[in-house]
Amino acid sequence: MQVKFMTIFGAVLGSMLVWAGSAAAEARFTDLQHSKWAEDGITYMAKRGTVAGYGNGRFMPERNVTRAQSVTFMVRELYSQELQQAAKGMTYSDVQSTHPFYLEIAIAAKHGLASGFPDGTFHPDAPISRAETAAFLTRAYSLAEGKQPVRLKDTAQHWAAAPILIMSSNGLIGGYTDGTYRPDRPVTRAEFTVFMTRVIRFERQAAIQAHDWDKLMSYMTVSEQVGQMLMPDIRQWNGQVTTTVNDGLKRSIHDHDLGGLILFDKNIVDMRQVTTLTHDMQMESGDIPLFLGIDQEGGVVKRIPGGTNLPGQMALGATGDAALAETAGRLTGEELKALGLQVNFAPVLDINSNPDNPIIGMRSFGSNADLVARLGLASIKGLRQTGVIAAVKHFPGHGDTAVDSHLGMPVLNHNRERLDAVELKPFKAAIDNGVEMIMTAHIAFPAVDNEHVISLKDGSSVPIPATLSKKVLTGLLRDELGYQGIIISDAFTMDAIAQHFGENKAVVRAVSAGVDIILMPQDPAAAHQTLVNAVRNGTIPAENIHASVKRILEMKSKYGLFDRSDNLAQKLSALNGVIGSEEHRKVEREIAERAVTLLAGRDGTNPDQIQQGDRVVIAAADAEQAKQLEKQLIQAANNLSLKTEITVIGQGKTNAALQVMDKADYVILASYQFRNVASQFGWTDYQTLIDEMNRQNKRYTLVSLGNPYETIFLKNVRSGVAVYGKQEANTAAGIKALLGKLKAGGVLPVATGQSMVSGH
Repeated sequence: MQVKFMTIFGAVLGSMLVWAGSAAAEARFTDLQHSKWAEDGITYMAKRGTVAGYGNGRFMPERNVTRAQSVTFMVRELYSQELQQAAKGMTYSDVQSTHPFYLEIAIAAKHGLASGFPDGTFHPDAPISRAETAAFLTRAYSLAEGKQPVRLKDTAQHWAAAPILIMSSNGLIGGYTDGTYRPDRPVTRAEFTVFMTRVIRFERQAAIQAHDWDKLMSYMTVSEQVGQMLMPDIRQWNGQVTTTVNDGLKRSIHDHDLGGLILFDKNIVDMRQVTTLTHDMQMESGDIPLFLGIDQEGGVVKRIPGGTNLPGQMALGATGDAALAETAGRLTGEELKALGLQVNFAPVLDINSNPDNPIIGMRSFGSNADLVARLGLASIKGLRQTGVIAAVKHFPGHGDTAVDSHLGMPVLNHNRERLDAVELKPFKAAIDNGVEMIMTAHIAFPAVDNEHVISLKDGSSVPIPATLSKKVLTGLLRDELGYQGIIISDAFTMDAIAQHFGENKAVVRAVSAGVDIILMPQDPAAAHQTLVNAVRNGTIPAENIHASVKRILEMKSKYGLFDRSDNLAQKLSALNGVIGSEEHRKVEREIAERAVTLLAGRDGTNPDQIQQGDRVVIAAADAEQAKQLEKQLIQAANNLSLKTEITVIGQGKTNAALQVMDKADYVILASYQFRNVASQFGWTDYQTLIDEMNRQNKRYTLVSLGNPYETIFLKNVRSGVAVYGKQEANTAAGIKALLGKLKAGGVLPVATGQSMVSGH
């Protein structure tokens, strides 16, 4: 009698220990050395908060599972929200309100998860058998019979024959080597955990195959759901650049259940390495693949060494050719897709109407809303044709600002009519044409949302940026403009967010406002836990998270991310025919050459021409840039017997440059203005050089390599061209124009009237 009492007492005490260690965090168990076969399942279910240990790293895998424990595990999986409510009635006569699992057994009875005995008892502390395990799990998960052959010789006449058949025909349970199942044998904690793991993974896979995202989400933990809404960067780990799947990256993917990652040039060595990296990251992602994104705008914002770096959006703007923009989008998409990347944070739909904009500039197609919309739609179409998602930016428009949101908080004070007519126009067009991802701007738009909060940085009153504004993202973007795709934030590392709002509060604000994916949280672990807590305490409604995650899962499915058929060897073998191919390079050259634009010419048609035997001085603010131009000039004019010399211009170097240029027959004067306020650029030095060359009636050309606003700030330029970038394709095209081998046929895509200086 005493032995039986001690057994029951031990089972109850064990139940209490399991409950005491339960729910929230994944345990690291130290006693699984004899249960390695079950380690993956135990770890998986512990992370889900379904099973727990007994403290001090003990899981006790060989201990039998009681009937009470088994239904508790299922209730935690399927009805965890009801655990916060009071128990209502008990069906079973032998389960008293003092039982540690009284609530769980009541919930299980209510939902028909488990059955009792004919005499009205449940036997909560009795070990559960293998037959009962099959019965409980098939009832809990509504499983149907599968197609795998079943050859168990001791189950046909058993009361649990049907559930055992269902489980075994789906490959969820197995027999012993002698062909038996031994249905009445008790089940250990390790076995029960593995059975549950198999069922959950089976159900998740069935949901994925059926594209039933609601069903899949019902099997995703809160951690997994909010993890889908995070896309961190992975630039470094332990002080080393991340170019392979290291332990830090593995932990980040698994611990935070990440839905995506953004790559930067630091992560990329060459095309084979990045393809291997993206493949290996997807292998770590489990049954839900990652969004892998990158900023490949072309021009000044590029990431792929050895890839085709197109001349940039403003160069395309100068061509005005939508078909060429579509081709550019398509070849960019082909290269990204080959590298294992599915999201391109491009095109830029900002209208660069302010020459003093320090961050957009030549990243924009131009200052005309219709031009930006037309070429933007073409670029999106080209990307889409290759199965790459265009994430257009920066909504509602970053073009007319004089502050870089990486460094501060820009405020756009235009009224709503102006926003509709200009800034919003390309975004409206993109939405009407089915754009599927839009990036928000960390810019305040008082005409849409004039809410202010106290800055954590300095205690001042600061306006809410679009990224954190429900009026902008839900009210304007979703409700007014009818956008149904994914909203992704701009980087949370940028000061406009980081300094004023504090990351954790900003993350909650952004998701509450309507953001589906947080890009580059400063502390991914903290952002993840903040969102988990916000869902659990009701700050963010669970249905908001579900709506975002469903959009994400649907998009991943639409773009084939769940199809893992390509192996790494196939991907690597295909690279050489795509990345930087001659066909792509031809397009690169065509854009660059058609973009070259005459800023000034003595005859109104051509820049000054370089002639046979000229002594040519190349003057630039950067010696490397001057050397690049010199090299390209020598290659392109190898039959002109030119003599070349370079000189560097800038503060304190003007007189020396003048002395060198004094002996020249021809001067290439290169200017590059980008990532600064144009009106504050060092134009005085350039004006001094231009005035002296004009006085000497010297042949020269001002070559604009950056934002093409020189004619606003410089007077009496007699010869000038714009090439919209200092990449080799752009500068080579400019050199051709100076040699008379190319007509400067581009059209300046930005307004440069004197009224533009004030940004009006």
